[in-house]
Amino acid sequence: MKINKGTEFQKDNGQEKIEKKYTDKAVFVGLIKQGDEDRKIKEYLDELEFLAETAGAIPDKQFIQRVDRPDSATYIRSGKLQEISDYCEENDIEYVIFDDELSGIQQRNIEKIIKTAQVIDRTSLILEIFAQRAKTAYAKMQVDLAKYNYILPRLAGMWTHLERQRGGMGTRGGMGETQIEIDRRIVKDRINKLKEQLKKVDRQMATQRGNRGSLVRLSLVGYTNVGKSTLMNLLAKSDVFAENKLFATLDTTVRKVVIENVPFLLSDTVGFIRKLPTQLVEAFKSTLDEVREADILVHVVDVSHPDFEEQMTVVEQTLKDIGANDKPVFVIFNKVDNYKSVEYDEFSLEPKGPEHVTLDELKNSWIAKEKTPCIFISAKEKIGIDKLRSDLYKMVAEIHAGRYPFDNFLW
Repeated sequence: MKINKGTEFQKDNGQEKIEKKYTDKAVFVGLIKQGDEDRKIKEYLDELEFLAETAGAIPDKQFIQRVDRPDSATYIRSGKLQEISDYCEENDIEYVIFDDELSGIQQRNIEKIIKTAQVIDRTSLILEIFAQRAKTAYAKMQVDLAKYNYILPRLAGMWTHLERQRGGMGTRGGMGETQIEIDRRIVKDRINKLKEQLKKVDRQMATQRGNRGSLVRLSLVGYTNVGKSTLMNLLAKSDVFAENKLFATLDTTVRKVVIENVPFLLSDTVGFIRKLPTQLVEAFKSTLDEVREADILVHVVDVSHPDFEEQMTVVEQTLKDIGANDKPVFVIFNKVDNYKSVEYDEFSLEPKGPEHVTLDELKNSWIAKEKTPCIFISAKEKIGIDKLRSDLYKMVAEIHAGRYPFDNFLW
């Protein structure tokens, strides 16, 4: 997938500036399966739209179908597919983006019906964003490895039209190799080469981590776009890139932070997301060594998001997947300045829902949970930052005192 972008010039106080102008329209397809909530599916497709915007596309329309289970051949039923195909042709749609990962057979069958737009799935969209966001050679190699691992099992579906026999004189077996076999061998060779290159860089990074001594390490983790980089900049007084886009950070950033003469290392790495492609989790495992080797995980949560608890569950599961779920966790509920609740009518016959919970009620309910310490802040508006620094100091100082019992400044 490659989303095209154009540019446009605008006057701003007499100065010419260049602004991005997206030119590719996309529609989004999701399923409501048995037991699914309609509201959830809408929110999932809204997130998919945000992913597409991050990649550079213009969200146009959502298509949702209620089914018992996805169709093994075409994901959704043929009637809905034809409806999407007609809409794409009539409205100059460039991309049809599915919220789930499609098999090679499903994608090929869908493309037989939708001929005027490119068909992609959630995984390939996320891979495209990672490819756009990768800046260092290391990140680019990781993304390439993930892309080739994604492509390999789909070669038959992607390249069937190229199949032809290459054989004859000088070849074994008479029939020779098909183009698909050659492509598969090329992809496997590239995967092996990338793995070897990444191993070399991984050894160098492991050496760098070892050279940092035994300073206390904190690692920022969380769903993508929850404000980890903004918080990193605030605590470390650094200039880590941060913006309101998904996956703004791919490379791990480590900064030394000092609070009341107690030093520690703070790392920020790639954010997690629902249905994060397994290829990316595998490729970025080395990058996530900072998370695995941390003394404390600082789980940053966008408390203003209506599904922040589900996002927390996604992060916890991802930490489990990479083998980092046994670490002490400090939860930071960020973006309290954006939190909104709907006033509940006590005379209403409808039960009180999560949208009616005030920020104070939410704070009391989470603070009352003893198993995980937490704090409510706004990194952008600098709300609760003094308390945050104080809490971090206490946690770091306790570990630091155990490692350096004769450091006078702790007493």
